[in-house]
Amino acid sequence: MNILVINSGSSSIKYLLLDMRTEAVLCSGAVERIGEEMGNLSHKIAPGTMGESQVSLSEPIANHEKGMHLVIALITDPERGVVKSKDEITAIGHRIVQGGDLFTASCLVDDEVVAGLEKLVPLAPVHNPGHLAGIRVARELFPGTPQVTVFDTVFHQTMPPRAFMYALPYELYDELKLRRYGFHGTSHCYVTKEAAKFLGKPVDDVNLITVHLGNGSSMCAVQGGKSVDTSMGLTPLEGLIMGTRCGDTDLAIYPLLEAAKGLNITEINDLTNKKSGFKGICGMNDLRDIHKAVAEGNARARLALDMFGYRNRKYIGSYMAVLGRVDAIVFTAGIGENDPVSRELSCRGLSALGVELDHERNQSGERGARDIGAKSSKVRVLVIPTNEELEIARQTAEVLRAR
Repeated sequence: MNILVINSGSSSIKYLLLDMRTEAVLCSGAVERIGEEMGNLSHKIAPGTMGESQVSLSEPIANHEKGMHLVIALITDPERGVVKSKDEITAIGHRIVQGGDLFTASCLVDDEVVAGLEKLVPLAPVHNPGHLAGIRVARELFPGTPQVTVFDTVFHQTMPPRAFMYALPYELYDELKLRRYGFHGTSHCYVTKEAAKFLGKPVDDVNLITVHLGNGSSMCAVQGGKSVDTSMGLTPLEGLIMGTRCGDTDLAIYPLLEAAKGLNITEINDLTNKKSGFKGICGMNDLRDIHKAVAEGNARARLALDMFGYRNRKYIGSYMAVLGRVDAIVFTAGIGENDPVSRELSCRGLSALGVELDHERNQSGERGARDIGAKSSKVRVLVIPTNEELEIARQTAEVLRAR
């Protein structure tokens, strides 16, 4: 069974083809700058293996249809293709950021599902239109191939109302479905299952705090293998401090900015999503640059890093209160997996709550799933690499088996 995973954005298509018999990645790549004067396609064959090779293309890519045609041509190329024809692709799994409360599980794509996604565009105006474009093109190119939608929000559908409701007039929830949905759910779901394996426990018996730290960051309280709270809200803006997003902030800042700076709501939304977070504090959103600046004595960079760690500790502490028993804190994603300073800052001062890092383990350059907690730590501290694409493929396969 070969499953093609597609993550279609407004001007890009990221993809991965997996052989689900072994879960090996046959090829992966990205089409970028769709609709611009010049587009790019980067395609890797057998990535991460001794036989890895790469193909790069630069040419105008007018739309998602042209981009997908280029991808399929490379995948099925007579000389370098990884399959002989597109008929060897068993199913296609689509990553969807926002499923609202219309979708509580991964599902087969049909006209009703497409209509539902169109209704949800106001909740995800940046992401869902691109997802819909990817689905439309994939259905045209693969008319007889099952297509499955896998939602970032589904893992958080188990949150109770006390966690997902905003304390706004209830009519706004009834009318506009204004509530906390949470994101990065595919990642939180994957690392929850992998952490349970690492701990030697059934998934439905683990209590975890999963910490997804990247340019976009979120945290999830997992009780009995299910999400009961998460840091992101109606959109990915809420919660932790991120590369360019401010995270939690006082909404009264919005009218103040309008009055003092003459900004309209669109400009304020752009400021809080694209010009805030690390970038807003110190002018940099790549943590590697921030670490270098800190080493050079940059006070703003130090402030950004301190704010980041402080916010993370606040969330970890609050989720420990929510869960009561915590088996492990699990770090994942680009920063969580690779940056020991961020992990240390996130756990600093939590020894009274049973969380203690082993300095050497945390600093080691080891890769893969590992325990970085001290032997005396009552709460395990783990690093589990995430694999959202594999999780999408697995959920796609599960939907096919359940047909």
